[in-house]
Amino acid sequence: MHYCIQAEETGEPVTPLLTVPEFRQRLLRFEGEGEERRDDQRDEVLYVLEGSAVATVGGETHQLGPGTGVFVAHGTPWSVGSAEGLVLLSVLVEAPLAATASHAVVEAGERGPATAGREFTLLAQPENGCASVTQFVGYIPPGRAPDHFHRYDEVVYVLAGEGAFHWLEASTAEPPTPGRKATPPPAAGDGESAMLGPGSCVHLPARLVHCLENHGPGEMRVLGVFRPAGSPAEAYYPDGAPAIVSGG
Repeated sequence: MHYCIQAEETGEPVTPLLTVPEFRQRLLRFEGEGEERRDDQRDEVLYVLEGSAVATVGGETHQLGPGTGVFVAHGTPWSVGSAEGLVLLSVLVEAPLAATASHAVVEAGERGPATAGREFTLLAQPENGCASVTQFVGYIPPGRAPDHFHRYDEVVYVLAGEGAFHWLEASTAEPPTPGRKATPPPAAGDGESAMLGPGSCVHLPARLVHCLENHGPGEMRVLGVFRPAGSPAEAYYPDGAPAIVSGG
């Protein structure tokens, strides 16, 4: 299975990236006025990678700029106008839960702590109407995190920085055990790796043992979308022990 690809700069209005049972990840490009869009079967979460525009979502208008997140519930029409070099990262959510709002336009808030010095800011999430998934920006300092896994399915897009994605093809992650002491295992030596850079796309199936490594010298930034919704800080070592969250 291919867990990692590099997005190609095609310049096309729609560039398909990863398609997995839970998600369809793609790039959308706009210039000027765009046609109205609506998906009656899937929710959609969007992230502005480049450019600017005025978006009309569910009859309301919003200014879009780099770093803005947008949630659009299935059946809700949306369009963009006055687009100048607008590039959106779109993730379509299959079989969504019932949303509690038709849409939300979200600016990143304060950073929260995750494992191994990682931090994150939340965008679309249940608190603003998006019941099915959590959308977040992750901030990764130089270095390699301990091997770990999540109980959610996730797609990731590298926004900035260079590094590597490491995983164990034959993952044998144990289910989390309440009360077990967290003891990070050493990095596995029999796994596989792929290089990461801006535009790299990663699929993390639930319980896949993996880690991201930032080669530095600066911070790596990634955009993640995962389901079921929850906290990006929730992670487990391969023996099932909860991963340590520092800071906070």
